[in-house]
Amino acid sequence: MSTPKDLKFSEEHEWVKTEGGNARIGITHFAQSELGDIVFVELPQVGDEIKAGDPFGSVESVKTVSELYAPISGKVVEVNSELEDSPEFVNESPYENAWMIVVEPSNASEIDGLLTADQYDELIAE
Repeated sequence: MSTPKDLKFSEEHEWVKTEGGNARIGITHFAQSELGDIVFVELPQVGDEIKAGDPFGSVESVKTVSELYAPISGKVVEVNSELEDSPEFVNESPYENAWMIVVEPSNASEIDGLLTADQYDELIAE
């Protein structure tokens, strides 16, 4: 699977898509393939504040439970509630149906510090 060029990426394997003034966040194809079949997703509530580098939720697979780390800081303005009933979306469609949260960034320059698709590809090739 090719890495979408219009996204930014964290070293912890989250992706960020800027949409107007907000940022949509999910986990990468690489991350979901490493985790295996996702069986549960725990996400924050609308209105919660997240801080870059801190956990904001978790995904549980048949192999393990992994924390989700915020790639940027801000206020959660939307949560993908479909993942409660359909956590398999994370495996099937990590960049489309399986977005996790939408954040109103408190410091938009944090997005500029994230990896480009090419830089992310280099990271996962190591």
